[in-house]
Parts: sequence; C-alpha cells; structure tokens
Amino acid sequence: MNAAYYDAAYLIKLQCSEPGTAEVSAHAATVDILCCSLHGRAEFASAAFRKVREGAATPEQYRALLAQLHQDSAAGHLKWLPVTDAIIERVESVFATAPPSTNLRAADAVHLACAAEYGFTEVHSNDRLLLAAAPRFGLTGVNVIPG
Repeated sequence: MNAAYYDAAYLIKLQCSEPGTAEVSAHAATVDILCCSLHGRAEFASAAFRKVREGAATPEQYRALLAQLHQDSAAGHLKWLPVTDAIIERVESVFATAPPSTNLRAADAVHLACAAEYGFTEVHSNDRLLLAAAPRFGLTGVNVIPG
C-alpha cells in the first residue's frame, strides 16, 4: 500500500480551495492512503474554524468540512496515527541534541516524530519550519506547491 504522511496544513488544502490545493490534490491522488498524527486532527479542526473566524466560511461549512474529514477517515482514505510515548520521547531526544538556533514548534515536532516512528521517509507540508526540521528526524521534507 502506497501511503504518504501529510500535516494538517496539507490536509486542509484537500478540503478548502486555497493556494496549493491543486498541487496537493494531484499528489494525494497518487497514493492509496494519507496518514497524519492524531494531533493533526485537532489542528485540522482549528484551521477549519479559523476560516469561520476570518469570514471565509460559515459555521455550516465548518461542520461540512468536519463531516467530510470523518467520512474520509471512515472510508479508509485517511488514517490517524496515535501519539505514543515513543513519539514524545523522540521529540525530547531531538530537542536535547538540537542546536540553540533550531526553530521547531511542538506540534511540528510531533508530526515529524510520528512520521519517523511509523516508518515514513518523507513528510509532506508547506510549513517551512517543519520542512527545515525534517532531517533532524531522519525525514525528507516535501512540498509539492511551487515556491
């Protein structure tokens, strides 16, 4: 089975028309299943709600986005990977050995550790800080959206 690890920023592009949607959708069509840390589900909900707060979506559209996410999960197109002790220990280990100049947010570190712990070699995102930190987790950061 061909799987890809997407962070929440890429997952939201599959549900909302925004810059990068076409490229991310085209890539997603090349894999059998998309995977994301369970924490990414909360991030998706937050990003979708941001659209309501900013006036780009209605509460009804927000609920429809979540319903579609749940349908995709139930259909097996999207798999949420549990955040385990091993993932948090990997996050701690990376921070313990990272140079002081490392700019890595906790949520991004969880995504990267999760992808690494579940055997991925690549992580897909357009988040520049996450992509820059990917090698610290033994991963290649991939952004299919042109610069």
